[in-house]
Amino acid sequence: MRVIDIALVSWFALTGVSTAYVAWDAFTRNPEMRVMKWGWVLVTLYTGVIGAAIYVLSCKEPAAGTHEEFVKPLWKQALGSTIHCLAGDATGIIAAAAVTMALGLPMGLDVAAEYIFGFAFGLLIFQALFMREMFGGSYITALRRSFIPEWLSMNAVMAGMIPVMVVLMTRHMSAMEPGSLHFWGVMSLATLVGAAAAYPVNVWLVAVGLKHGMGTERALGRGGSPVLHAPGLPSTASSAHASHATSTHNGSPAGSPAASPPTRTQVAAVSVLSVVALAAGVLLAALFGDLTMRGRMPAHTPGVPMAPGMPHG
Repeated sequence: MRVIDIALVSWFALTGVSTAYVAWDAFTRNPEMRVMKWGWVLVTLYTGVIGAAIYVLSCKEPAAGTHEEFVKPLWKQALGSTIHCLAGDATGIIAAAAVTMALGLPMGLDVAAEYIFGFAFGLLIFQALFMREMFGGSYITALRRSFIPEWLSMNAVMAGMIPVMVVLMTRHMSAMEPGSLHFWGVMSLATLVGAAAAYPVNVWLVAVGLKHGMGTERALGRGGSPVLHAPGLPSTASSAHASHATSTHNGSPAGSPAASPPTRTQVAAVSVLSVVALAAGVLLAALFGDLTMRGRMPAHTPGVPMAPGMPHG
């Protein structure tokens, strides 16, 4: 067994332990909202011990009744926003990659499918569906108001993930096979890079109130509706949560008491930056990888013509 294979086996063994720990703590001990519990579990599944460490440092309640105060800083709120985005986007991206690689599509089409499916899954499921209670229970309203924040965050995620996936997969054919440890290793690394790229965008989105940060069910309710005087909620938690329950112009809880709605010009500027970052990611993939390469196809049947670009053997 090669060194890289031993490293991957060790990484995924630690990932299994990390995911089990985060799932146990999130669902039995932490008062965060249910969608965030699943978000942390999924992201830890993709990012291993690093995801578990971030969970402990930014979200795990250090003592009973202190979660609201603990997650109050903007950097933690932005991490929660990033995790929420990444859980939906990365799930869609990885699922699309597994399918398109199995079909042997060119890498360029694979990237396009990952973007579309990742954005759709993140927006339609993790944003609009799971957070609709924040918008009065209306799925359509949640969809409309989540579109721009999710698109900006998705662009940043893909700006980080695309070059990692394309460069590593086109240099190592085994990483293009969904059944290979190398495929999942590349996806894990790509998700980590995508999270790092998306974090600055989410800091801004939370700071201006376009996205929510982290909150608890006892303070926000299961769907994210403010419950400032929930029975049993410590007074310190209520005051700490005041910033999270503040609503912005679009109905989303503000990331801080001083959050002010961004102007259209500011949103446009960040939109341009996100598109430039995405284009840079694609350019890096094209320069150092191969967007025309196809995934490994089933063994060729003698007498049947091979499609152009289909790898031999």
